[in-house]
Amino acid sequence: MCAKVVNLHAEMSKLCMQPLIEIIQGVARHPDFRLPHPVDLTVGRGEHTALVGPNGGGKSLVAEMITGALPLLGTGVRYAPTADGKPRKLHERIRAIKFRGVYGAADPAYYQQRWNHFDEQTFPTVAEVLGPAQGEEAALRRALGVDLHADKAVNLLSSGELRRLQLAQALKDAPELLLIDNPFIGLDAASRATVAQLFEQLSQRVTLVFLVSRTADIPPFVRTGCWVEQGRVAPRETREQLVRREQALLAAQHAKLPRLHALPQAPTAPGRPLGESQEEAVVVRMDHIDIAYGPRVLFRDFSWEIRRGERWALLGPNGSGKSTLLSLICADNPQGYALPLTLFGQRRGTGESIWDIKRRIGYVSPEMAATYRKQLPALDIVASGLFDTVGLYRRPSATEREACRGWMDVFGAAHLAERDFLRLSSGEQRLVLLVRAFVKEPDLLILDEPFHGLDEAARRRALHVLEAYLQNPAKTLIAVTHYPEELGIGADRLGYRLMQLAPAPIA
Repeated sequence: MCAKVVNLHAEMSKLCMQPLIEIIQGVARHPDFRLPHPVDLTVGRGEHTALVGPNGGGKSLVAEMITGALPLLGTGVRYAPTADGKPRKLHERIRAIKFRGVYGAADPAYYQQRWNHFDEQTFPTVAEVLGPAQGEEAALRRALGVDLHADKAVNLLSSGELRRLQLAQALKDAPELLLIDNPFIGLDAASRATVAQLFEQLSQRVTLVFLVSRTADIPPFVRTGCWVEQGRVAPRETREQLVRREQALLAAQHAKLPRLHALPQAPTAPGRPLGESQEEAVVVRMDHIDIAYGPRVLFRDFSWEIRRGERWALLGPNGSGKSTLLSLICADNPQGYALPLTLFGQRRGTGESIWDIKRRIGYVSPEMAATYRKQLPALDIVASGLFDTVGLYRRPSATEREACRGWMDVFGAAHLAERDFLRLSSGEQRLVLLVRAFVKEPDLLILDEPFHGLDEAARRRALHVLEAYLQNPAKTLIAVTHYPEELGIGADRLGYRLMQLAPAPIA
């Protein structure tokens, strides 16, 4: 009897681990999308896998090979017969989710949309997105918890709730393999833990493949993966081996860090310099402000003063209002005109233009990463920061272009200068937008989750640049992050003043 049980267990294990997909010397048909090296990759049923490596290494192209979005030459890819024996289309068997930021699949249509209350009617409800469900699909939705929010508009969901909604959408066809890009981007610590548990539950019914830029983002239950770097997919390794690869890469990159005795000089001044008067030494002042969107009150009787040269860390979970505060400072939120708000010594609504404000500020945010979709060379994207535009509508001078190249070099992005921004990986795009925030040497630097999606080496280099930039005591910083350690906050390396926000209830 015991022998039969052992044999049965062995047969079940063999069935579970049979190859679900095999890519053998895979080469893309289209020459513009070919990696430098042919791809060899096998994923078995139940063999949860991480594709991990630095930004621009080729992970997204490998993912498109898996899903069939990137056709291969010859018979470079083989898919196992369906587990249920039914003929099913490839897009039903293998689904992909890209978690680009806090909005899940509901990215705003334009940069300021998040703060324009009148646009809320353009967002569907959860029930409208998912449609009706019965049987196993209805049970799955209950297990995911999305049925609890059926009547909510998707823009009112928390980040964790949006993840659940996207998973419910992706699982409608009961796929055998689910590929997930950037599983934890935009999530606070509590939401990351919740979503990790959700992935582990899903791993009992579907094979999962995760695309991550650093080993810290590999879900705990995933024990093996493949390192992807410079277009080469290494053979499958254990989690521990992947960590050692990353540490070796970090050590090599650290040895190459430039000694930043001097940063590139801005070709033009950001605006009228801050004066020495008491009033102009205050960069931001909010006096007992109230901020509400319909029945939801984000802030009541809130006051905040930021003085020149201060470094502020704005912390709090998803939905606590951090980005809303920053939208007021950056003149992107229309409520700013009606609030007791002073910026750079001038009260809002007293004749200043938004360009008078923006030319003093360097800014990067998840909204910018989600909506900046211009088909331009990366150098032009950086240059647009000189003029505070989304896109480039003025021809930069030779001096301005030289400064832009200098800043890209400092951040380790010089090799991206002439490449099409929309053809870069999501991590490379975020790095270019981060450079854009620095290029005019602004009086006030606002970094809203600036390192999300960057690999570990790029994060460390960016922090190195930030520390050098803030050697100037007149420069002011507001930083927002769900990873305090990545901005040196835990070690207090930049002398931060902390503000901790709590989420407001949704009526």
